[in-house]
Amino acid sequence: MTRADAPEPTRLAAEAVTLGYDRRVISTDLSVAVPDGSFTVIVGPNACGKSTLLRALSRLLAPAAGQVVLDGRAISQVKAKEAARVLGLLPQTSLAPDGITVADLVARGRHPHQGMLRQWSPADELAVQEALSATGVTELSGRRVDELSGGQRQRVWVAMILAQQTPILLLDEPTTFLDIAHQIELMELFTDLHEAGRTVVAVLHDLNQAARYATHMIAMKDGAVVAEGPPSEIVTAELVEEVFGLRCMVVPDPVTGSPSVAPIGRQRRRVAETWIARSPA
Repeated sequence: MTRADAPEPTRLAAEAVTLGYDRRVISTDLSVAVPDGSFTVIVGPNACGKSTLLRALSRLLAPAAGQVVLDGRAISQVKAKEAARVLGLLPQTSLAPDGITVADLVARGRHPHQGMLRQWSPADELAVQEALSATGVTELSGRRVDELSGGQRQRVWVAMILAQQTPILLLDEPTTFLDIAHQIELMELFTDLHEAGRTVVAVLHDLNQAARYATHMIAMKDGAVVAEGPPSEIVTAELVEEVFGLRCMVVPDPVTGSPSVAPIGRQRRRVAETWIARSPA
């Protein structure tokens, strides 16, 4: 496995975990430390264990062996409401209660902050309004969630997670159902949150988006970590072929300078190989 530097102690980590469903094992002896304050993106082919790892980190999936650690404690020992004040999770699929409005669903993000002695407050209302605005769904606040398009619903679910105001965000394919403009808008929002001090962990399928926005990347295959580190250090043509079975060229993104993956089609391989051979070392 390729790594950049040895990981520092972090708030969230998986330690030698075995993960799976029923009798099907996905990962064995898997260890991952999420760098504090990072924008970490997990990439890999379908069914490689990306979402399974995220579910374990979020406390939704209990490891068969090993443990997930949150703030120095086994996450299994952390009460659900306490964990929800630290970890905000956007799952791959979410179901809203029938008839619920956008505003009411986003307000549910404030539930971890409520209690017997702390009811709805102006701070809660402000958090909801800011989340609606940040995701561009303020005008939808009075509409029922089940009336919205898939892309609109996805942004509403993101708003609910933002209203939760957790220091760590776990996002499983957050750009699903979104057109390219809204994908970039959302990735820029996550970047702003990261730059404001939050730790962001996202599962993404788009390698180029991952390389452009991540500060730390984890590449997985067959339930194991193949490489991790800054995209500029680990995203290579060799890694992409090893992980995805895809021949490609890796060139600088013309806007950000981050690695950009250009797949090589069958008819273009000879031309690409000639171009590579003629390029300066």
